[in-house]
Amino acid sequence: MAKIGFIGTGIMGSPMASNLQKAGHSLFLSTHHGAAPADLVAAGAIALASPREVAQEAEFIIVMVPDTPQVEDVLFREDGIAAGLSPNKVVIDMSSISPTATKAFAEKINAKGAQYLDAPVSGGEVGAKAGSLSIMVGGDEKTFARALPLLQSMGKNITLVGGNGDGQTAKVANQIIVALNIQAVAEALVFAAKNGADPAKVREALMGGFASSKILEVHGERMIKGTFDPGFRISLHQKDLNLALAGARELGINLPNTANAQQVFSTCAAIGGSNWDHSALIKGLEHMANFSIRDK
Repeated sequence: MAKIGFIGTGIMGSPMASNLQKAGHSLFLSTHHGAAPADLVAAGAIALASPREVAQEAEFIIVMVPDTPQVEDVLFREDGIAAGLSPNKVVIDMSSISPTATKAFAEKINAKGAQYLDAPVSGGEVGAKAGSLSIMVGGDEKTFARALPLLQSMGKNITLVGGNGDGQTAKVANQIIVALNIQAVAEALVFAAKNGADPAKVREALMGGFASSKILEVHGERMIKGTFDPGFRISLHQKDLNLALAGARELGINLPNTANAQQVFSTCAAIGGSNWDHSALIKGLEHMANFSIRDK
């Protein structure tokens, strides 16, 4: 069993860390941003004062924080992970961040004789708890093989996409697809309800046809019931779409539907919904239409 440092025990990170514990691995947590989760400590995790101390104790160091600046901070602050690394240790960033920054971070970590994997995830809180996340990995094959047993404790669909940065690129692509599917389902339900049909019955009918999808199944139900507790917060999906749109500018390509979905998320944020689940994109459409599918 491995000694694993885990930094970032929030909505996603905490159940991911718990699944590693259940698989028999030892956990080391950092308290530099607050107390370690009591349930993980009660199950045997050791709380240390800084990311550097975590890196000194662990063979693998997993990072699961919100955005690129937080990853950079936890890696390269004075008492950060990089300061505690020695050769052959593996840093696995499972956050969703900039592919360009990821390549730069990997170069710095690899220069220390350690190895770096970017391994962002999809599947949300449900997948994190169930250990069924999809994990998109960027890095070399040897390091991927070393880390695979750990990843298998947290996910089911685990793919080595390519080199460092390619895992993050796959995650950005994933977030484009998810956002546009959420918007498609939301628009369809608003259209159906405004036209006098029962949106729940419409969803039921569509589940049996070519329009069926996981988004229609899970988030369509959330939209109809109005259950918008995250989940995956709109603010985080906005961050991911910003990565997509910034990357598109760098590549000289246009992502018009992604830009449109981002505008609808911005409408949600403007009416106080930054922390709603991303399925609440429908509330942005409802706000613009002055109509709610749940008022029928």
